[in-house]
Amino acid sequence: MAQPDPSGGLPGYAEHFEEPAGYLDFARYGPPSRDVLAATAEALGRSARAGRDTVDELMRADERARAAAARLAGTDAAHTVLLPNASTGLFHAAFGIPSGTVLVPAADFPANHYPWRRSAALGRAVPRWLRADARGLITPDAVRAALTDDVVALAVSAVDFRTGARADLAGLREVIGEDRLLVVDGIQGFGAADLPWPAADVLVTGGQKWLRASWSTGFAALSDRALERLEPTLTGWTGVTDVAVFDDTEHPVAPGAGRWSITNLSPVAAAAFAAALELVEAATVPAIEAHIALRVDQLIDTVRARGGEILSPTDPDRRAGIVSFHLPGTDPADVAKALHAHDVTPSVRAPTVRLSAHASTPHSAVERVDAALKSLR
Repeated sequence: MAQPDPSGGLPGYAEHFEEPAGYLDFARYGPPSRDVLAATAEALGRSARAGRDTVDELMRADERARAAAARLAGTDAAHTVLLPNASTGLFHAAFGIPSGTVLVPAADFPANHYPWRRSAALGRAVPRWLRADARGLITPDAVRAALTDDVVALAVSAVDFRTGARADLAGLREVIGEDRLLVVDGIQGFGAADLPWPAADVLVTGGQKWLRASWSTGFAALSDRALERLEPTLTGWTGVTDVAVFDDTEHPVAPGAGRWSITNLSPVAAAAFAAALELVEAATVPAIEAHIALRVDQLIDTVRARGGEILSPTDPDRRAGIVSFHLPGTDPADVAKALHAHDVTPSVRAPTVRLSAHASTPHSAVERVDAALKSLR
């Protein structure tokens, strides 16, 4: 894969996409590639012409997608299960812990809150809310200070949705030790940030953001420790042994991560997910990450030059693809309006504006941001 081009997107990768040049909202949704569109159309078209073998053949996309997800996560297919979204995985994890306290960042995205609130309401695992430091981070030191004998797990986001700050997954793993589970929501980093994913006992992600597989795609990767300790509370009829034997008896849960299956997922979505994951593999995460880092540097410099205050980490080793900022004395809605006028797509997470670039983002996106912010001055 070629090195990042300062003016265009990542060669060999960017050519697969056709989103507008000013699209800077990948932390909310990553427009899928032509590969994903073709895989979706092909699978859906085959389903419309269904014959006696069509369903079985389409279902094989699950194996292909699981294998690709496992390779990118640093594990194997037996420890990987496809899910329709990250939240399903977080609920599996929360309901799988029978008791004890789970440390959860108080300012995390709500997807990492409600599963633990629901588990507490059922008399199972109870959350203890952690406060982030001034940089918005949950540090290993903060976790160490919160550890008590009743703590059985830590649940964090790999990348903070507000600022793009990376969690120190290796440091968190070391602090909690081998006796506690580390649950990681990887949706804001997987496929775009080269993080130590095997540090997690439970890694969940959805495919609609940085993986660019669109909605109803995702997976979970489970460690042996997670498989041993988490109860299969939400296991459905497809998460057991002898799944095709209908004998009116309860079957044992599947031996691997497949026990997290509730029912058959869409083979059309699985085909799309496989295409998206394989494109990331072909480009390589380090190359994607390097191009994103280049664009983020340029966006930070541009925002600062126009009087903006950066809330995201500026150290490339401590951030992912998100740039959060505000313009003193300017309503974020007015900043967004100016960006829209220059064909830039941001997110507003009051009181900040959030820009998020990918490896297909050209330099002209930075120029558009510059022109928009200049128009406010």
